[in-house]
Amino acid sequence: MSFLHLIHELKPRISESPKVNYLELKNGPYYIVASVEVGNTTTKCILTATDMDTGKTYIVDKTVKMTRDVRQPKFGEEVFAKTLNGTPLTRDSIAELVRDTLIESHNKARLDIKTDLHFVVRSTGVVAELDSPDQIGIFIQALAQGCLMAGVPPRLMTPAMSIHNIIEKFRPYTLIDSVVFDGAVASCYPPQGSTGIEVVANEMEGELATAGIKEGSRWTDVDFRNPCLSLDFGTTLKGRVTSDELPYAHTIGNFLGLAGAIHDAVVQGTGLVDRRTGAALDIFNSGIEPDYGADAKDYAKQIDDLVIIEKVPTSRVKYGLVPVNPGAAKQNNVVLIGCDVGVNGSDLVKLSEIGGELYKSTDLKALFGTLDIVSSHMVRRLVEAGIEEGIVSCKTAIGITGRAGISGNKPSRILEEIDKLGLYDEPDKNVVFVDDGLARGAAVMARCMNSMGTPKNPLGGIRNGKCILKQRMDKDSKTGRSSVSHAVRPAPKIRAVYKGGQA
Repeated sequence: MSFLHLIHELKPRISESPKVNYLELKNGPYYIVASVEVGNTTTKCILTATDMDTGKTYIVDKTVKMTRDVRQPKFGEEVFAKTLNGTPLTRDSIAELVRDTLIESHNKARLDIKTDLHFVVRSTGVVAELDSPDQIGIFIQALAQGCLMAGVPPRLMTPAMSIHNIIEKFRPYTLIDSVVFDGAVASCYPPQGSTGIEVVANEMEGELATAGIKEGSRWTDVDFRNPCLSLDFGTTLKGRVTSDELPYAHTIGNFLGLAGAIHDAVVQGTGLVDRRTGAALDIFNSGIEPDYGADAKDYAKQIDDLVIIEKVPTSRVKYGLVPVNPGAAKQNNVVLIGCDVGVNGSDLVKLSEIGGELYKSTDLKALFGTLDIVSSHMVRRLVEAGIEEGIVSCKTAIGITGRAGISGNKPSRILEEIDKLGLYDEPDKNVVFVDDGLARGAAVMARCMNSMGTPKNPLGGIRNGKCILKQRMDKDSKTGRSSVSHAVRPAPKIRAVYKGGQA
């Protein structure tokens, strides 16, 4: 360890974009995207606006509802899915929840869905409780139905096929006649089996989170481009490890399993929230200073002992309740790293018992301190697993998003744990924490699908590298794509149904 490292004070790089002025939003070159997500814990519509001159994305509005509050099934409706905590879902109930969330978000932002919105990206984290393609297909249809019910024009949910389909004021920012969108978002290909079978069910969320962290890092001094490792600590765990190839990297690792669900299980045992549907979000209070004393460390150790982090065994078809295909992963040289408690959450009840004992014998400060320590240990162990599998090195940037990874004092604790790995001389310049990574990723995906970018401030390429536009054009030229009119090119392949509604 160098002397510079010994005197270097670790300071987490936390990306939080400022508000954008309403008049600028209406009149400037801002590309407005709605990210609609129905997750196990929350349903969100997050409106983002990307300044096409700088490539920076602003959060315009964030409307969040608890998915457990979705209306109950009506007589005769088919319950085709449930969330992790057992909330029943029907096609129409999901559609109505999406509709109401979209409309409320736009009203709060004083924007008109039909005239001000430029694109919608739909995703779901509830795939962890879905078993068949039929169920997932219904979910995708429900998301689309909700968008249409809110007044979203269908053209805002599919990629443009020619420059004539691009809104006129954004035509100067698109290279749709020069480069082709072939599935690489923020210059990284998703993993796909030779038959199109998904490697992991919530891979789209991992893809969006990775792209969103790349965008969010622009508000910091961390260059979060390839090679990188992303971790989204929502209710379920998702994320990627990417290679350093040009012009496009490949996904060489996927994270899956349980994340915030672990914290929720602990809190459900305290009696402070509903024992079945309660979440750590229900009691989170940023004004309470966490206690990291002996009690918190002891209870964190008990929780750590129940949390399994490992390379996913080849025999599993679900890991941490997330459908997975180890055979397709091996075929594509993708390492699957999972997080579970027991087998598919079978020991979550033990976490609730620990939570009950913790709160009975201590207080909220110790509870919050315990959860922060647990998150930091989970991140360290996940990164360690990547190092052991040979897919993470000192060249790899690390990005964290999601409620169980960025709330409270977790960034500081996580940075301290990553520092212990000895990967970097200055870990804080290689690790970034981003708010709303999935929503930011939706904004990136929308632009990628319409061949929009900012060459002067690129998301693609490798760390400390240049824009890859010329290499992309050369690649298309070699494959013969550049000589074909974009209007008659085949649309990008629809990713397997687990992808959650991306046309």
